[in-house]
Amino acid sequence: MTLEARIQKKYGDFRLDAAFTAGNGGPLALLGASGSGKSVTLRCLAGIDTPDRGRIVLNGRTLFDSERGINLPPQRRKIGYLFQQYALFPHMTVEQNIAVCLRRLEKSERRARTAELIAMLRLEGKETLLPRQLSGGQQQRTALARILAAEPDVILLDEPLTALDSYLKWQLETELRDVLERFGGPVIWVSHDLGEVCRGCRSVCVLNEGKSSPVRSFPELLADPVTVSAARISGCGNYAAASAGPEAGLVAAPEWGLVLRPAKPWREGITTLGIRADRVRPAAEGEENAFLCRVRRVVEDAASVTAVLEPVGAAKGAPPLRMEVRRENGKELPDQRQLWVKIHPEDLLLLEE
Repeated sequence: MTLEARIQKKYGDFRLDAAFTAGNGGPLALLGASGSGKSVTLRCLAGIDTPDRGRIVLNGRTLFDSERGINLPPQRRKIGYLFQQYALFPHMTVEQNIAVCLRRLEKSERRARTAELIAMLRLEGKETLLPRQLSGGQQQRTALARILAAEPDVILLDEPLTALDSYLKWQLETELRDVLERFGGPVIWVSHDLGEVCRGCRSVCVLNEGKSSPVRSFPELLADPVTVSAARISGCGNYAAASAGPEAGLVAAPEWGLVLRPAKPWREGITTLGIRADRVRPAAEGEENAFLCRVRRVVEDAASVTAVLEPVGAAKGAPPLRMEVRRENGKELPDQRQLWVKIHPEDLLLLEE
């Protein structure tokens, strides 16, 4: 089963222009910063908002087509939508919140299916509680049970873990992946958290200011994000303006006073050099792509040590270069004022705006 979407919609000065296909080969992540259009996209898919133009097709069934005048209402789309705040009925118990989506069944079947979903989502003993009496994780599982009770063809997840503390988030993330694997249909998982969707999804579509990028695998995104926005959302932390080097096969970063050799050839449209902080490595003078830096600051946190560097010869006001190592490898950052570092050619990201 596949969900194909081409959506265009204008909200004041904001324009959404998204296109992607989600299948049953694992959840598709919609990844982007706040205000990039992620939630708007889900609302259009679910039929809550109506696109200005486009087409939405679920397994050959047209849900929306602006040219043909087709716009199925939400209740006919068979799409399960998990909102950020779960949207449970506050006056209904856990059992009632689930059973309300099973009214198509006979009473005995409804009771049996409700019990089955309660067991599947590990809500035994919570049947008679109201949403306000539940923890965040229990509310999430109740909302998922209600979605599954409606037997949707697609599940949409809008920042499903954003309001949870780190320990509970990890636990529920694991449980959520288990539920989605059993579901088997198309799933779209909206988030701004790269690690979260990287663990839960197999492919990703990056949204930047309403514009979608092609769907890619996470290894492809990390290895070659192509654009500055995709690089930022994929965790890259170092950027400098780039230009073609003095000879073929080289790239210049004038702000840093560097000329380096990337693995990929220069192409038209490149504006920026990106370098992931954990790809900056200690080096010896004379190694490929090695250069001397002043150590401006060393910052430690629970898991890593970060050195804030300034390449010798950098222009005044040039962006800093961050080098990050795991805390147990902190000895790689000697207590000195200068440090030779290098970046392997394959770790130089040539980016477009």
